[in-house]
Amino acid sequence: MNVQLILRSLTYKEEQRVIIRPIGERVLLKHQKKEEVTKGGIYIPESARQEKKEGIVIAVGTFEDGKELPLKKGDHVIYGGYQADEIEIDDEKYIFVDFKDILATVVEE
Repeated sequence: MNVQLILRSLTYKEEQRVIIRPIGERVLLKHQKKEEVTKGGIYIPESARQEKKEGIVIAVGTFEDGKELPLKKGDHVIYGGYQADEIEIDDEKYIFVDFKDILATVVEE
């Protein structure tokens, strides 16, 4: 599965379409932001916020044999592990994680 993102060039101020395709058993996630305010309305300073290991699937790679990974664009997932490669596009944070580090999908009922 590929994903098209629009990048804004800083030098020419024009939009450019690119395709990001994870290679191998990797998943591209849009990182979920940390909570800034508690449910009771108390502000949490940046230094005290806990990193959320949750994200929304943007694109998925394939198994070595070419079969698709059992995730699809838009899935809400929880991931673990210590290795994730971050990229930032237009002030949005995206991360590449290995499929083996995806722990669960979140399904709202």
